Amino acid sequence: MDIQTLGITVLWTFLYGYLIVASIDFGAGFYAFYSKYTKRDHLTNRLILRYLSPVWEVTNVFFVFFFVGLVGFFPDTAYYYGTALLVPASIVLVLIAIRGSFYAFANYGSNDSMFYTFLYGATGLLIPAAMSTTLTISQGGFIRKTNETVEFLGTKLFTNFYSWTVVALAIVSVLYISAMFLLFYADKAKDENATPLIRKWALFWSIPTIVVCALVFFGLKNQAAWHYENILNGNWWWFAASFLFFCVAVTLVYLKKNYGIAFIAVMAQYGVAWFGYGYTHLPYILYPYIDINKAVVNETMATALVVVFIFGLMLLIPALYLILRLFLFDNDYVSGKKAK
Repeated sequence: MDIQTLGITVLWTFLYGYLIVASIDFGAGFYAFYSKYTKRDHLTNRLILRYLSPVWEVTNVFFVFFFVGLVGFFPDTAYYYGTALLVPASIVLVLIAIRGSFYAFANYGSNDSMFYTFLYGATGLLIPAAMSTTLTISQGGFIRKTNETVEFLGTKLFTNFYSWTVVALAIVSVLYISAMFLLFYADKAKDENATPLIRKWALFWSIPTIVVCALVFFGLKNQAAWHYENILNGNWWWFAASFLFFCVAVTLVYLKKNYGIAFIAVMAQYGVAWFGYGYTHLPYILYPYIDINKAVVNETMATALVVVFIFGLMLLIPALYLILRLFLFDNDYVSGKKAK
């Protein structure tokens, strides 16, 4: 494996970690608001807050590693994406600031405010929606280079069918992944009040998840034929395996069995699809302008970055496990016997 392929694989792994951890966090915030709005917060929000308290601060670490590494490995990404992502990235930064601020106000302030909880929940859906535009832009057709000028075709992006299917997939995935995890968490806590309600959420969001996935493939055929053909030419099995994991997860939830295994199946479902998407997208980071074989930084710097980020991954995963072990998977904490 050459250095640029190894580098993008490590970075893609960071982004997959962010996909799972952030989806749980974002979705949990929305469910906290939804439960309060429907006056069922007494059933679920104690459980949800026990999850959010120890992990919400570390959610963005995965993304920071990915962003710094991507620009370090492939400097051209800053040149091309800098123009295209100026508005979406600015929106994301503002939403993250709002989310963090209002989480603190909602949970540590003196007032139990519906408004604060609404902002926390709404930003949890708007952030992944804004971020997902990066994946759409990477397929090509939304950036035009004339001479030395990069022009972002914003109107085309916001009126494109494929673009909106990706946004929809980002939102439903957040709600689906989060519901599946919270179901496992509620079951582990032996919370008989929250488990049936969260199970309904998990089953409900499984349907739009698979429907929107089909719409994304349909849109991809028209938007990026080169990527669609890469998938069909011997790489379709990645997504077939993802669908099988989806069936396993939903079946276990429907049968009310092994919610822990069901969530592992969900992680496998998204993991296989995520790496299959990335593999079939290569060698392009941005079609047709950024090819990893041509845009990579010099070999010395690339090697140093690979070593640093592999060590970073080796530190981050045990740290995340330690948080999970000390808080989320501690029997006393999960059951509410230990203060958050």
